[in-house]
Amino acid sequence: MVRTTPPRPVDLTAHLPAFTSLARTAVRLHPRPGEPTTSDSSIGGPLLWPAREPWPTCAEHAGPFLEGASVPDVMARRRILTQAWARPRERGTNLLTEDEKAVVDRVDDGAEIAQDGPSPMVPVAQLYARDVPGLPSPDGADLVQVLWCPFDHEDDGYVPSTVVRWRVAAEVTDPLAAPPLPVAVEDNYLPQPCVLHPETVVEYPAPHCLPEELAGQVHEWEKREEQKYQYELSVATGCKVGGHAPWSFSDPYPMSCPDCGADVEPLLTIASSEWDGNQSWQPIEDAGTDHPPFPAPHEPTMLMIGRGYHLQLYTCVAFPEHGHVTNMQ
Repeated sequence: MVRTTPPRPVDLTAHLPAFTSLARTAVRLHPRPGEPTTSDSSIGGPLLWPAREPWPTCAEHAGPFLEGASVPDVMARRRILTQAWARPRERGTNLLTEDEKAVVDRVDDGAEIAQDGPSPMVPVAQLYARDVPGLPSPDGADLVQVLWCPFDHEDDGYVPSTVVRWRVAAEVTDPLAAPPLPVAVEDNYLPQPCVLHPETVVEYPAPHCLPEELAGQVHEWEKREEQKYQYELSVATGCKVGGHAPWSFSDPYPMSCPDCGADVEPLLTIASSEWDGNQSWQPIEDAGTDHPPFPAPHEPTMLMIGRGYHLQLYTCVAFPEHGHVTNMQ
């Protein structure tokens, strides 16, 4: 199903022409729970992975025990809660049966699970160039895949450690049939499989990124016209490719390619939610869907980055296949 971002309240460049040169195109991915295959672009779906290529693992989480929940239990908990909220019931009736509550509690409480060797990473995103206009294509690649370790990494800023792979899809002639699964994960870092509904939008820099003079013009214009630049006109919410950085709780700081020192640019933003309280970026097709209790319509991937933030991956502007940089905002 198509997802359509509502028109912005005003044409920003008609009021502030200096913003014309600051516009960037972003592709909002609009993930929604589904059953993607290896031939689909997805969040949390299966990857088109060569059988002979080693699956990425995390040596930092190698056991002998990991604190978390099993993947089957996490998926069962989500299924149980979705079904339970949909049941008709009288006031005061327990939402869950005893067996269902046991599964939910087991995931919520966590446990030490035996782990022998490095823990396999989990698929986060798979994007085909045919679905995402402007996706970089190093060495003719038409597919990019992102995986991460489903646990916080202190050295990476208390976010998952990530791996990026670029591929030519047609060269994967022996796809892996059964990828390995970690024995334990953090519930917040296991993406719910989602199909994508890409949509191209135009963005402008976050207020933190504006030159001082231009920031002053925006401030005066906001007061005069009663507009909200940051929340309605600058950076789109949700999972997306390209665009501007969603700087929020910290000021922008320089980042560069770890391999060659060149500038980096946003590749992929993984968001905790697809729109926020003011609903300015809520797709037209999703209007009126804010109230069902589980799963939350604006949280289709069921991911939670930090306290509801974004994890953004940046790639080298000169050589996208170089090492990437991550930033949480």
